[in-house]
Amino acid sequence: MKKLLVLLMVLGLVVTGCSTSERETLKVYNWGEYIDETVITEFEELYNVRVIYDLFESNEMMYTNLLGGEVYDVMIPSDYMIERLIAEGRIQKLDFTKLPNYAGVMENLKGLDFDPNEEYSAPYFWGNVGLVYNTETVSEEDLEAGWAVLKNPKYKGRIYFYDSERDAFMIALKVLGYSANTTVQAELEAAYNWLLDFDATMDPVYVTDDVIDNMIGGAKDIAVMYSGDATYVISENESLAYFVPEEGSNLWVDAMVISKDAKNVDLAHKFIDFMLSKDIAYLNTAYVGYTSTIQEVFDEVTGPDGDYEGFDSYIPRTDNPLDEVFRYNENTKKILSDFWTLIKAQ
Repeated sequence: MKKLLVLLMVLGLVVTGCSTSERETLKVYNWGEYIDETVITEFEELYNVRVIYDLFESNEMMYTNLLGGEVYDVMIPSDYMIERLIAEGRIQKLDFTKLPNYAGVMENLKGLDFDPNEEYSAPYFWGNVGLVYNTETVSEEDLEAGWAVLKNPKYKGRIYFYDSERDAFMIALKVLGYSANTTVQAELEAAYNWLLDFDATMDPVYVTDDVIDNMIGGAKDIAVMYSGDATYVISENESLAYFVPEEGSNLWVDAMVISKDAKNVDLAHKFIDFMLSKDIAYLNTAYVGYTSTIQEVFDEVTGPDGDYEGFDSYIPRTDNPLDEVFRYNENTKKILSDFWTLIKAQ
């Protein structure tokens, strides 16, 4: 009897293994700290599939991996990178008949310049770039300088600077009164010199996701951060606040797209629609702190007794004409990349 029981158990494991291997697989490529992980499990159970979920730290890292031959079904890059992927034919048009939940996306996020005809992308999160600061060590008077506060000698060695060439040059260009999307060589060189001086005189620490825990712990006075990360750290440390300079900032949108070489296009559409549903969008925004693109969720969490009631960082401003969505330009991209390498090599 024991032998029979053992045999049945082994057969059960074999059958289970076969069942697992035969399940459809979806490959998803997303930013770190950017999803409620229970959502992945829920999707797997709902459709009896397996999700391979990989992470990237920057749009440039994602793009490099694509060039290296990596193939994903669903990717979640930012606006200017989506514009590049469209231009290079690396993503495919979405079938919106398979995305009924797209109707819930905020109207101000539809038809933006990087995807003007609403063909290739479905917004996932949005926000801006600003400064998280310690209210106990940074004065409101100092913040009146705008982005230039980053060169205030008082904060030398006390600044986290996000390791992103686009955001770095956006800040320098805004300080100098230029567009974040300028293609003028002289303006790009002026921004480069500003960043060189900043690096040489202020001893900044360049960071990515590690800035979150470090700011919660009070390791530095000021950090360049995305608004969603700001919302989270402020919720964890009441001494922190968020400030977006009036000179303008980057208004960004990260969106879900399907690779041109996707292996499972139908399942990719199911995943995107699943992520756009109210309940799942709520779980994600509540977990990571980034601003939902679903109007009903946005209204709920910012309304009375909502998770983010009173959080300025959660509500990206839309009334400053100096705020810009990044655009893609191949020549400018190369210039910024070369300049950033030189700055970091100092």
